[in-house]
Amino acid sequence: MQVYRLQPGSDIAGLQLRDEAAPSLAPHQVRVRVRAVSLNFRDLMVARGTYLASGGQALIPGSDAAGEVVEIGAAVTRWRVGDRVASTFFPYWQDGAPTAARTRAAPGAGADGVLAEQIVWGEDQLVGVPAHLDWHEAATLTCAGVTAWNALFVEGRLKPGASVLLLGTGGVSIWGLQLAHAAGLRAIVTSSSDAKLERARQLGASATINYRATPEWQEEVLRLTDGAGVDAVLEVGGQGTLKRSVASTGMGGTVAIIGGVSGFGGELEPFALIGGARRLSGIFVGSHAMHHDLNRLVTQAAIHPVIDRVFAFDQARDAYEHLASGAHFGKVVIGV
Repeated sequence: MQVYRLQPGSDIAGLQLRDEAAPSLAPHQVRVRVRAVSLNFRDLMVARGTYLASGGQALIPGSDAAGEVVEIGAAVTRWRVGDRVASTFFPYWQDGAPTAARTRAAPGAGADGVLAEQIVWGEDQLVGVPAHLDWHEAATLTCAGVTAWNALFVEGRLKPGASVLLLGTGGVSIWGLQLAHAAGLRAIVTSSSDAKLERARQLGASATINYRATPEWQEEVLRLTDGAGVDAVLEVGGQGTLKRSVASTGMGGTVAIIGGVSGFGGELEPFALIGGARRLSGIFVGSHAMHHDLNRLVTQAAIHPVIDRVFAFDQARDAYEHLASGAHFGKVVIGV
């Protein structure tokens, strides 16, 4: 079979397509013919060497895949040949709170990932795919979809009528917008592109802010919420945005720390949290149980994830470069 391997820190140019023997199948394992792989900012971090990867060894990158079961081990009971399945971000985190044991061996960084024609995983490490999604759409739930679900409904504890601020129009933020709209939340979206903000309004954003035209965008958030602030922020920016995100959040609200697209670091006034009874919550994707809950809402609301562009398998480097450009709206996917 063909697989991609990447030496962490070798950057996008280090992505190499290879021919390798297909892995053997143990009794409780399933062989999946991968049909699509969705990229995340984390994949760029692994390539750049800014994300901790397993031992620095060349690995198969990527964590998010969808495909069909083509072979099952002798003891497998959960799946049949022909079933449509998706990978899980943490194969060993079924439910409950995250622990070191449950979040070990995350594919694409802590272990071999999914950017390959085939993967062999344990039968309890896969989840089903909503029937109305195509392969490209189904591959986007594993990281971005589950992360948005966790931030909004688990750590954020949002109920219908609540408000949320979504930074930018990347994969997690657009997933957050689609879920917020389906769940009856009021969503405010930021971007530097008026064209992207118009697309966000078409997807159900209640309000939008161009942060280049309005550099002090936290003040506009407060104006839009009559001074109350939002109930939650999906903080994907990091350095340069966190203080503004906290200032945008109302009393008792949550700033869900998801990523650091603009880097990490910066200063935060602790009293900004204490005085407003606000909380920062680190979002480490989520569990299988969250993935199943996400699947239910996606099915009930007939949500189709937003795909920015699909690249062919032999164009994986181009897909990475497109993601790195920041020009995307929604998810970048590689067909396999």
